[in-house]
Amino acid sequence: MNHTKEILSQVKKLEFSTRHLVDGLLSGNYNSVFKGQGIEFSEIRDYRAGDDTRAIDWKVTARFNRPFIKEFIEERDLHVYFVIDMSGSGSFGTNISKKNKSFEIIASLMFAALRNNDKIGSFLITDSVEKFIPARAGRKHLLYSLGTIVSFTPRSVQTNLENALIHISKTIKRKSIVFVISDFIDETKFLKPLKILRKRHDVIALKISDQRELEIPDVGLIELEDEETGEQILVDTSDVEFRDNYSNLIREKEKHLLSELKKIRIDTVSMSTEQDYGVVLKKFFKKRR
Repeated sequence: MNHTKEILSQVKKLEFSTRHLVDGLLSGNYNSVFKGQGIEFSEIRDYRAGDDTRAIDWKVTARFNRPFIKEFIEERDLHVYFVIDMSGSGSFGTNISKKNKSFEIIASLMFAALRNNDKIGSFLITDSVEKFIPARAGRKHLLYSLGTIVSFTPRSVQTNLENALIHISKTIKRKSIVFVISDFIDETKFLKPLKILRKRHDVIALKISDQRELEIPDVGLIELEDEETGEQILVDTSDVEFRDNYSNLIREKEKHLLSELKKIRIDTVSMSTEQDYGVVLKKFFKKRR
């Protein structure tokens, strides 16, 4: 009973803390960013005077030697999915963990989707898809989804985005908006399945990092442990060359990742746990609009 009350308290806190941002996202941003995503092909028919010439199907027109156009219908709602990395590395954070920061961002986007009458679904992933919540509409479903996310205890601490994304591509049938929330430190080859997912859906990567991952402070000899593999290594942080090399390596890896995501046309939002995610999201939405 106490555990249930704690979960409900966390969900209520998320709703309260994200309310202002939700209003900001909805004031012309959320709607315009995803406008037109709920358009579905209906049929090919003969061209009629007054039809939009941009909708002409040139292949069919050439085959029958008379003009045909593609007709579309507007779907009543959007499906918005959240692919959430629940692996061990998300527990890291200086003042707030990457996982808790991502929960705040997810809650904001979910409430924005709710206010827009969209359906939301979630995939909780580690080295596999551990939990799938199908897309549904309504406040009750949203609260259930958030409660499940904040209380979820994964079976694995490891990450395999490649396996998860392949599974997700086969699961989502209808064109959707897909937010992938992760620190993206996974070493598997996830770019190819991400590109496949992008061909059918509107995919947005939300990359969460922490400043301590970019810089190691001078605190002498310390033992570092990989949250996902358990591997430990003793390092001397007083060595300036070591600290500089480490920072340069991490920055180069991040630069390479962002470059690769750009190549496959994945819109990416990068933010650290210390940043005001509301400012970052609003800036991204404005740019995307």
